[in-house]
Amino acid sequence: MIYSADVPRALEFYRDHLGFELLEEYRSPVAVLYARLRIPGTASTIALHLIEKGTRLKTGGVRIYFEVRALEKFRGRLVAAGVKFTKPPELMPWGWRHSYLDDPDGHEVSLYWAGAKRLKKAKELQ
Repeated sequence: MIYSADVPRALEFYRDHLGFELLEEYRSPVAVLYARLRIPGTASTIALHLIEKGTRLKTGGVRIYFEVRALEKFRGRLVAAGVKFTKPPELMPWGWRHSYLDDPDGHEVSLYWAGAKRLKKAKELQ
């Protein structure tokens, strides 16, 4: 679950920029309280949940990872749509390519491509 101070804004980011499919949302008369989305090409889902009024949103120490097959192309599409990245794609010592950005609530998101290396132990990649 990803807590958000503004679920419609977070929904726009995950649905319209990252391409997730909206499965359901719950509304009160004044706000969107919750949205559940399916990650493209998988049976996996994430949930966006409105943080309670008066509660401080904590984002430090959390990084959300999503593997993207055509990382460079996908990142280029996001940049063209105005999404700001904190780090461009970079090859990591363990053989995965990572690029970082923040979602609208400040949660750090890593878009990465590991391919066949994802199921190998780091020591096997050296």
